[in-house]
Amino acid sequence: MIPAKFDYVRPGSLDEAVSALAEAGEDAKVLAGGQSLMPLLRLRLAYPDALIDLDRVDALREIRDEGDALVIGAMATHYQVMGDPLVNEHAPLIAKATATVADPAVRHRGTFGGSLAHADPAGDLPAVAVALDAVFLVRSVRGAREIPAKDFFVDWMTSAMEPDELLVGVRVPKLGAGWGVHYEKFNRTAQAWAVVGVAAAVRRQSGAIEEARVALTNMGPAPVRATAVEEFIAGRSVSEDAFRGAGAKAAEGTSPPTDLHGSAEYRRHLATVLTARALTAAAAAAV
Repeated sequence: MIPAKFDYVRPGSLDEAVSALAEAGEDAKVLAGGQSLMPLLRLRLAYPDALIDLDRVDALREIRDEGDALVIGAMATHYQVMGDPLVNEHAPLIAKATATVADPAVRHRGTFGGSLAHADPAGDLPAVAVALDAVFLVRSVRGAREIPAKDFFVDWMTSAMEPDELLVGVRVPKLGAGWGVHYEKFNRTAQAWAVVGVAAAVRRQSGAIEEARVALTNMGPAPVRATAVEEFIAGRSVSEDAFRGAGAKAAEGTSPPTDLHGSAEYRRHLATVLTARALTAAAAAAV
């Protein structure tokens, strides 16, 4: 199909971008990598009055070190994020999860910020951002503000950003020594969205789990922080029984969908199994 008619704006700087978004009004859409938006436009599931193309805003592609955190620019591509030495050293869970996104073609064009701002609960990166306590940096003509990841994802494909706000980057606290990470997901084909995914980070000391961070993909209208899992596993010795017990807590407080890819009950079972696997792999990687 052919998209509905819209005005096309291609700003060359961040200031121009936020001004263009403000002028365009509530019925504007922002084009980053376009891997999620373009199909919606072609199917006329989205029909904006204006399209703001960020491809020329090079300042949004930067990945920088800010001491105790990294800031990943919203327009950094998935491949850029996967290969960045700072991300691999200080936020390896992001690199691992990004490597599972769709296929090579999508990873070359798709962007880190675009995937997050799309706020699809079946996307891989929202749960990772929640697990890592990331902070979203947004801008508008009214100024800048920060939104914690736990508050950013409001509902299915709905974020806490206002219509005139633009995601410019994400601040990710660095993981220190002793942490291991893993992203485990089940999808029907390599290119498909996750039926269920689990982002896990584990800190070990003297054969015990000191701390764990776990978030779930596609177990509700927004990514779910698995606090029951985290509380269960903290302080326990590393063992298969501990990981199975933690996995049994994974579905608590979730509201998974039922669709063509699986029932809610099936997703609860997957969350149990995948959480145990993710924790096992993360604990094995912890040093």
